[in-house]
Amino acid sequence: MPARELDVVWSRPAAERAGTPLLVLLHGYGSSPENILAATRGLPPEFTLAAPRGPLDVGGDRGWFLLDYFLANDFAEVMATTTAVQAWANTVRGSHSSVSLVGFSQGMALASTLLRLKPEAYAATVGLSGFVLESEILSLTESLPERPPFFWGRDAEDPVINPDAVAYSAEWLDEHVQLTARTYPGMGHRIGRPELADVGVFLRHYVLNAPRSEGDHR
Repeated sequence: MPARELDVVWSRPAAERAGTPLLVLLHGYGSSPENILAATRGLPPEFTLAAPRGPLDVGGDRGWFLLDYFLANDFAEVMATTTAVQAWANTVRGSHSSVSLVGFSQGMALASTLLRLKPEAYAATVGLSGFVLESEILSLTESLPERPPFFWGRDAEDPVINPDAVAYSAEWLDEHVQLTARTYPGMGHRIGRPELADVGVFLRHYVLNAPRSEGDHR
């Protein structure tokens, strides 16, 4: 899946994107770019939103890589998808003041993998109702010399993400990132309005109001 073959849905036309901060929205398993764009209405309007479409056909909707209830995956498939999204992000990076990631459910797994492979490329990362992949290979190769800002939002009673995945995600995030963690009782497996408001505050602080050195185009 070369970068040029990614189908990407944008929040604004090409003529209005230059110089804006970019938010890459990564949808969940069995969802679509259109769904995550609709669910994230209300994020700070300064951002341009770009939602790539996952390559995997899931009953007419899309996913990023195959997994089961226990969130087991084919690491080669994960890396092929991550590499394609990373390559696409590199093609648009120069047109924007920064690039940040927002991943929902399986999209959080992809967002955190992108961050693990190239932490300097992203100004901030948001994971919603999702998980971090447990991977010995990634753990051996990842290098996060500085703790990047990461927002993790979820319902503690989310029935979709299994407890082992939550436990590993909490451990990895505590160890590797500058974590802002919030829980939203009764939200379930979705993106809630109070959560989205907190994401907006997070992005304003770490992206829109963050001082930048010359030549910093993360």
